[in-house]
Amino acid sequence: MTKPHPPSAGGGRISALDVIRGVAIMGTLGTNIWLFTNPDGPAGLFTPTENVEAFLRFLANGKFLALLTLMFGVGLELQYRSARRRGQRWPGWYLWRAALLFTEGLLHFVLIFEYDVLMSYAVTSMLVAYLVGRSDRAVRAWMIAMGSLHVVFIGLVTLALLGGRASPGPGGSTTLFTEGSYLDQVAARLDGAFGYRLEAIFVIPMSVVLFLLGSRLMRAGVFTGDLHGRRLRNRLMLFGFGLGVPLNLVTTFAGPGWFMVDRYILPPVVALGLLGLIPAVVHALRPDPGLLRRGLTNVGRTPLSCYVFQNLVAAILCYGWGFGLAATLDSARPWWVLGAWAGICLAFMVLASLWLRRFDRGPLELVWHWAYQAPQRKTRASARPAPESPVLR
Repeated sequence: MTKPHPPSAGGGRISALDVIRGVAIMGTLGTNIWLFTNPDGPAGLFTPTENVEAFLRFLANGKFLALLTLMFGVGLELQYRSARRRGQRWPGWYLWRAALLFTEGLLHFVLIFEYDVLMSYAVTSMLVAYLVGRSDRAVRAWMIAMGSLHVVFIGLVTLALLGGRASPGPGGSTTLFTEGSYLDQVAARLDGAFGYRLEAIFVIPMSVVLFLLGSRLMRAGVFTGDLHGRRLRNRLMLFGFGLGVPLNLVTTFAGPGWFMVDRYILPPVVALGLLGLIPAVVHALRPDPGLLRRGLTNVGRTPLSCYVFQNLVAAILCYGWGFGLAATLDSARPWWVLGAWAGICLAFMVLASLWLRRFDRGPLELVWHWAYQAPQRKTRASARPAPESPVLR
């Protein structure tokens, strides 16, 4: 990788980043939608599927989550540059951002979705915040160490799965998601918190690698429109699609013993190809964006709101306390699942576009920004000298 450029002296929004973020958010729903639409809920992730559904799951499984993780690393890099540009102490207030993200993730987990990723990202960002400004040598050492830890863990679990000494997940049938109330599901998430949060814990080493890689690729110029940026994107596409996709196809149909490799090793490789492909397409398009690009951009500008609310909408549509479509349309799998995913994505592209006509941030982003600014306003107010009393003049 090329030597990282110093933090830019200027700002300016990079449109390709919003598009990539929008694709990642909708692609993440492409993984989660199979859980919402399964009558067994999240346990359905581990049940055997027909070849058509297995292939459709392959298209999204883990790849867009890894892409989203890379984009969090890019976002952290931008925050680091902004702090350096303003002469602010780092990580400073960024740790408060991470704490708010953890709180948001905790609420999302308890109230909406078992497999929230925000809590894991918050913990990862607290660690990476202390690494992003280190030398290339130090960053490479951390990436190698964390990457090796992740690969060894996944390898050991895979050996256990192949040897029949473990199962990839809970499996089994349940009526919780077809007949249980909303409060029943909240209670189940609290009761099974350790099991549901286990993934968020063991992916932290992988997330550290992807955060740091996203940061370094941003510095290397992967999103620029010059020749260097094009060459770097071409290398990412060659690596991600030439190596990652064929191997990931093999593990998808190789049986449940390869579940961990199929979800946690190869998808990040494919995600690097996506990270090269999407900005390449954006740079190749005409400057005036069409409807699809504007929709993706607006989802990318409201990622927190779209991520949380699209999961809430999917739960309302699919679970028994809502419209109960998971049970009603189970015989129409996998095609109705594709329709549900496309409908939710279209709805949020429209809603995000309408919202941004009046506001500069999404609804949750506005609340989050207010909470982030609140202690800073209080600190600045307390630092101001008290006005002189007119009685003492």
